[in-house]
Amino acid sequence: MEKISSKNRGYGAEMTVVTYCQNRKESDDRSKFRILLSFGQHGRELITTELALRLLSILSEEEFLPNMDRAALNKTLNKLVIKVVPMENWNGRKLVEAGELCERRNGRGVDLNRNWSVDWGKKEKDYDPYEENPGTAPFSEPETQIMRKLSVSFEPHVWVNVHSGMEALFMPYDHKNITPVGLPSKMMTSMLEVMNHFHLKDHCIIGSGGGSVGLVLNHIKILSTLILLFIWGEFSFVETKKKRISNLTFLNSFCSVSTDY
Repeated sequence: MEKISSKNRGYGAEMTVVTYCQNRKESDDRSKFRILLSFGQHGRELITTELALRLLSILSEEEFLPNMDRAALNKTLNKLVIKVVPMENWNGRKLVEAGELCERRNGRGVDLNRNWSVDWGKKEKDYDPYEENPGTAPFSEPETQIMRKLSVSFEPHVWVNVHSGMEALFMPYDHKNITPVGLPSKMMTSMLEVMNHFHLKDHCIIGSGGGSVGLVLNHIKILSTLILLFIWGEFSFVETKKKRISNLTFLNSFCSVSTDY
């Protein structure tokens, strides 16, 4: 486990990064299949960080899933290096916990999902200047600087960015409602279709995130790696004066969703 910090113009951020690898050696980060899992990019999406903690608890064998063949699971895990960012937007999360229940932005009002470089500042028809403030420049925010540094150094084969609020499995692109052409795109689509059918009972939307979800996925152009976005939700709505947001409100629903994930 390590902590990574960054600061820009008097504003700082810190993230905890947990690396899981069985019998890890220095060469493992290059010889094994690398997966990056990031959670909590938007402060109000509380369950995503809870899912990260549940996942780490299972990987560390503090708890076990029912009907899981542990030997088969360990055989698969032995081939992987997994880096987990349980909470990308800690400053935004603190605002939510202090009572700003609708807050998705970071500690200085920037939507981290709009602060990446691909089509930075592009305004869709439904653009909300409050919700989707992209910052003063691409990677102006310490949080996105940290995630860029981590993704470039780790070079994940798969990057899963977990959000809440709907049931969907998204892939590039996010700034336009089409998917890439060629074999990598077909492989991503096939993978998501299999996951959706066998694990999620065909409940999820599959395809491009379009222009309304976010721009992190498009960093694939820079990294030349496979990136997936997992947006999951079976949620009750909390009404506020500003807008409605999604979070689980019952323990049994939380347990069900976290176990399915």
